[in-house]
Amino acid sequence: MGEKSQKLLSLAQQLRLYKPLYSLNDPTKEQQQQGVPEEGRNSVSQNLNSTTESAGINNRAAVLICIFEGNDSDMRVILTKRSSTLSSHSGEVALPGGKREEGDADDIETALREAKEEIGLDPSLVDVVAVLEPFITLRGIAVVPVVGILFDKKAFVPSPNTNEVESIFDVPLEMFLKDENRRAEGKQRMGYKYLLHFFDYQSGSQKFVIWALTAGIMIRVASIVYQRAPTFSEQRPPFWTGVFKKGIPKL
Repeated sequence: MGEKSQKLLSLAQQLRLYKPLYSLNDPTKEQQQQGVPEEGRNSVSQNLNSTTESAGINNRAAVLICIFEGNDSDMRVILTKRSSTLSSHSGEVALPGGKREEGDADDIETALREAKEEIGLDPSLVDVVAVLEPFITLRGIAVVPVVGILFDKKAFVPSPNTNEVESIFDVPLEMFLKDENRRAEGKQRMGYKYLLHFFDYQSGSQKFVIWALTAGIMIRVASIVYQRAPTFSEQRPPFWTGVFKKGIPKL
């Protein structure tokens, strides 16, 4: 690998200072904790570990937001299209990731392990710089976004696990702050109104739709990276932060 990108180095420095907005224990209270410097990465995971039970979470998972610099100097993120043979979320666009296993030391290890299993991304190529606040699904799973920088994109040779992944592609991160190629669907649950966003993206002859939780995570990451809000009204689901979690029936 040649000299590291100054843009990516600056981004890594910025993201290491990130403070998660809330914990699973109290979604309304901002964490008084730094994002994830390398030396402090376990403290974030341990904090979430201690609050998972009290929030009524059934399970936890982690996804990897792997950022690299594209040929046009734009920030891009690796996504996958799930296999059509999977029993859940088949054929949908997703971030590399999955449920935490007993042997995983923390959410970072879960995300990196799953990325290696799904797309062949060597963990040694990824510089983990932040762990964000968890997103809680209606099924009671706390999904923790782990942000990593891929300085040497050429060293990554995609190798999809065909049992889980149909294709691997990448998108410009900034697209999730723009109102282009986006539509939204209004929803309501327990008196709370919210929007689910759908982003259309075409790579060559392939067309993809990034939506729901994956789109929500990407909007959040893009807002943090570019330090600005999206140009559209986000109106995110309140249950993603654990609000009224205990009143949601299991689906």
